Amino acid sequence: MNKTLARLCQWHQAGETLAAWLNPLVLLLLRLYLFRVFFLSGLTKLRDWDTTLLLFSEEYHVPLLPPELAAVMGTFGELVMPVLLLLGIFGRFAAASLFMINLMAFVSYRHVLLLPNAHAAALDHLEWGLLILVLVAQGSGRWSLWRSKVAAAV
Repeated sequence: MNKTLARLCQWHQAGETLAAWLNPLVLLLLRLYLFRVFFLSGLTKLRDWDTTLLLFSEEYHVPLLPPELAAVMGTFGELVMPVLLLLGIFGRFAAASLFMINLMAFVSYRHVLLLPNAHAAALDHLEWGLLILVLVAQGSGRWSLWRSKVAAAV
């Protein structure tokens, strides 16, 4: 019995060591993936601003904001917050901001996303939201500029 318990403790410790090593890598990969998703979306909006304004006026129904302001805020958020997230500067703030952008995109476009043939697009928003929440909870991890600046200051 003691040998079995000792063996289980060894395996548990090995798993903890592996998890501690993988954690910053996984957080970096999440940051890279979410950077790509949101930054490319922001670039698309910026490249064709007339279409972006048309979509925000006619298709997206952002509550409480005029379409022009919603377009500027959404595009700004999709271009700036992913960069902060990728670099790991104010990572939780950037992740929380992207979560709100993702939520607002879903709410504003729900009349399309909830159609039966748009199931995959709705699942994309759910996936992004869940991945962002991991970063809100965990932060940017050890492999971030913020962490390296804080470590250098201490």
